[in-house]
Amino acid sequence: MEILSSRVLVRSRDPERARAFYRDVLGLAVHREFPGGTVFFLGQGFLEVSGSAAEDPTGATRLWLQVRDLRRAAEELAAHVVRPVRREAWGLDEMWVADPDGRLIALVEVPADHPLRRDVRQ
Repeated sequence: MEILSSRVLVRSRDPERARAFYRDVLGLAVHREFPGGTVFFLGQGFLEVSGSAAEDPTGATRLWLQVRDLRRAAEELAAHVVRPVRREAWGLDEMWVADPDGRLIALVEVPADHPLRRDVRQ
């Protein structure tokens, strides 16, 4: 399985407060914003603050791994899949696997027509 990019996902009981902390207190630069979330530069990686810990009983922190071929990853990791591949409302194809401690890892494929595949710089 080839990992193309990654980020740490943080769910908070108060997402606005969390975003303000990472932006204003830690001084992390914003990589991109979308309705309900902000992705910050985090050294060689990214930190995404989105969703709500109250909405996510499976855990407030998880890994997000972008793969080239999600169907192939699903086959390779079949014994660890806790939520099968599906197209999310935000347009990404996503499945979840669990590590030995039950921590969720979101494996994501960006469809060819998704805005993340386009260079939006003017």
